[in-house]
Amino acid sequence: MNRLFGTTKPRGPAPNLTDSIANLDSRGDSVEKKIQKLDVELKRYSEQMKKMRDGPSKNMVKQKALRVLKQKRSYENQLEGIRNQSFNMEQTNYTTQMLKDTKTSVDAMATGLKQMKKEYKKVDIDKIEDLQDDMADMMEDANEIQEIMGRQYGMPDIDDAELEAELDALGDELLFDEDMSYLDEAADAPTSIPGSSAKEDPSATQLDEFGLPALS
Repeated sequence: MNRLFGTTKPRGPAPNLTDSIANLDSRGDSVEKKIQKLDVELKRYSEQMKKMRDGPSKNMVKQKALRVLKQKRSYENQLEGIRNQSFNMEQTNYTTQMLKDTKTSVDAMATGLKQMKKEYKKVDIDKIEDLQDDMADMMEDANEIQEIMGRQYGMPDIDDAELEAELDALGDELLFDEDMSYLDEAADAPTSIPGSSAKEDPSATQLDEFGLPALS
């Protein structure tokens, strides 16, 4: 049967954009090197023609230079096509990779949303509201307890007007003490002139430690 219909050859791997771009870049580099060699050759022919007189020899060199120039133009056109093709494939590869990344991000977001919904089902909103209400009631009860514990017992019932009158009288008394303080300062002030020593009374009797006249 295989001889009649033949055998199908195994298919190779699908073309890869990255590998194709690498091959194009390699071809472009090879063509660019050929162009550089032709530039060197053209420069040599140009230098020769500058030193030669018009005649058959110069024309022959000129024909060679024209042939090299045609080859260079051909390679330049090939290089431009290769670079454009490589650029287009790079853009295609970039767009494909961007779409893959977008799909990965969307899948991750969908997985996260699914997990969020699963965890949200474990949360009881009513239970949380009841917990908040219980905490508010507890804080109110605690404040009420503090207020009760801070009550004062055994204090006489004093009229507020009487307290205000006593407070005003106390303020006047403090103000009077401040006004009279300059008299105390005057009494404490030294009577002698600074720098002068007091003269001793010669008639004053010196006493000893027992209060008796001291023996001179």
